[in-house]
Amino acid sequence: MSRKPDDARRTLTAVNPATGEALGEVPLATADEVRARIEAANQAFPAWSALSVEQRARYLQRARDYMLDRLDEVCATISRENGKPRVEALSSEVFLVADLITLYAARAPSILADRSIPLHNPLFKATKSSRLVHQPLGVISIVTPWNYPFSIPMSGIVFALLAGNTVVFKPASGTALVGLKIDEILNQGGGLPPGVLNTVVAAGSSVGTALFEPPVRKVVFTGSTEVGRRIHEIAARSFIPTVMELGGKDPMIVCDDADIDLAAAGAVWGAFTNCGQVCASVERVYVARSVHDRFVEKVAARTRALRVGADADHEVDVGPLANPEQLATVEAQVVDALSKGARVVAGGRRPVGPGNFFEPTVLADVNHTMKVMREETFGPLLPIMPFDSEDEAVRLANDSEYGLTASVWTRDRERGEAIARRLLAGTVTVNDCVYTYGLCETPWQGVKDSGIGRSHSDAGLLEFVFPKHVNVDRSPGFMKRRMWWFPYGRAAYEVQKLAVRAFVSAKAMPRFLASVIGRKDYRKALM
Repeated sequence: MSRKPDDARRTLTAVNPATGEALGEVPLATADEVRARIEAANQAFPAWSALSVEQRARYLQRARDYMLDRLDEVCATISRENGKPRVEALSSEVFLVADLITLYAARAPSILADRSIPLHNPLFKATKSSRLVHQPLGVISIVTPWNYPFSIPMSGIVFALLAGNTVVFKPASGTALVGLKIDEILNQGGGLPPGVLNTVVAAGSSVGTALFEPPVRKVVFTGSTEVGRRIHEIAARSFIPTVMELGGKDPMIVCDDADIDLAAAGAVWGAFTNCGQVCASVERVYVARSVHDRFVEKVAARTRALRVGADADHEVDVGPLANPEQLATVEAQVVDALSKGARVVAGGRRPVGPGNFFEPTVLADVNHTMKVMREETFGPLLPIMPFDSEDEAVRLANDSEYGLTASVWTRDRERGEAIARRLLAGTVTVNDCVYTYGLCETPWQGVKDSGIGRSHSDAGLLEFVFPKHVNVDRSPGFMKRRMWWFPYGRAAYEVQKLAVRAFVSAKAMPRFLASVIGRKDYRKALM
């Protein structure tokens, strides 16, 4: 967490959200400095994009090794500034980045290689060849949040650089020190050439709109739907494409045949990992009425056993909320739910003492009139609601403007997959939840107001290139014209009539060829 910037000194004070301890001062970039770094990226692009994918990958592998040599230091930096326990900093941030670099340093050359396009039209097939050439875009603007301040930025930066782009990276001001650690790992540890990665710590709108305008060629944003919509509108003025991973209100469906102990444990972890500050958090649970009460009891018992506090000796399960604003959102949703008939079965209070803490809280007797079931919480709340039929469960789960992830819990895997296909979400898991951002070979994506485009996976890497079509004519030298060129005439028309019929019927092809060979005026129309 960071305190508001001192406009006179143009610095930001980084603060530990668990203790209120000041961690350091970070200089803020001005709008002019932001523009200068965008221009530096623009100037560095030609040389960087001219390197082979293998050469670019070696820089990232060196950065990975530098990171792993300083593993404890990196995890401690994330934990102190974001508040999450160090085990989460390791498992959901550093581990993911190491895997991503290792896998895609090896995979990227084949993914980004030229692709031949088989041509169907027989005339073109004989005289033309087509290829897709994966061309880097240029300067990529990457703007990232504070909830996963290491893995989310690194995911975008790694793919952008592998694909041959240069990057201007704006970390969340609330986790500026983590952003600077990323810069150190890649620039100092990886030895990137000057201008390839440019990190700007800036305070919100004070930097203007330069990050979303030319010479930037693509914007990658992770954050709230409201902010993402504003950025998308600015970028659209210059037809700059965006990749956006936005909000979520992710449902969990617990069927009557589910392993209730497994589902309860999954719900507690899915709701409270990173103090619930996960776009893919389990934010609402729908449970078959026949097992509802038993499920609620098990979830409540597991929730009460969670250890909440500042991570000092790896003995904490749930840390603080990252900032007072998120704490206020959680408190407001609890008040709203209770005023409309909800019941607290675990937690429900802000503990006494320093830090942005709120007890992991389970609510029962909830319904869709409550904010906790409609609006993104991004905090340690778990509302649980019964359902009477599978159709009702699917309807309730889909009754949201968001569609990032969802989960289904059942002992019948075929049933689970069938329900998964009916849910409107970018990713649906069966008998697990939340974790799939860690599967870097699979796409991370949302539907509806949860975003556009995708990160991770081969498809995510291809977000950072333009698939240029290159077509080459291979006609023999004696063919001085093409059948669709001027001059037009009756013969040209008749030839094309024959061609249209021939290309949709294999039986018509011999007649077409015989006609072309047998008539001088037809041959002339082709040559």
